[in-house]
Amino acid sequence: MIGLRILCLALFTFILGYTAIVATHHGFGLLGGFFGDIAAMGWPGQFNVDFMSLLTLSALWLAWRHHFSPLGIVLGMLGFFGGGLFLSAYLFLASFGAGGDMKVLLLGKYRAMG
Repeated sequence: MIGLRILCLALFTFILGYTAIVATHHGFGLLGGFFGDIAAMGWPGQFNVDFMSLLTLSALWLAWRHHFSPLGIVLGMLGFFGGGLFLSAYLFLASFGAGGDMKVLLLGKYRAMG
């Protein structure tokens, strides 16, 4: 579990730093470029479609892990729009809540017990 925690911290730090640099130089106009690349039907758009599918799976997993409760829906939305930055922070914190048990981390406390 320590390896996962180190990876999550490293990813969070890298993504946060990279995002800060990009935002400083290019502003926050992400969506136009993101969907513009998809509309252009090139490799950058293919990458964006693939990435959006991973964001969708992350969002669904977060909502499912929290039994599609209101909190789960909010966490799912944060996972979709927050991407790796949010998911790395979530997994880091949830790993402590799971007491280092990977089954609990992935399934949630109630599903892991039953």
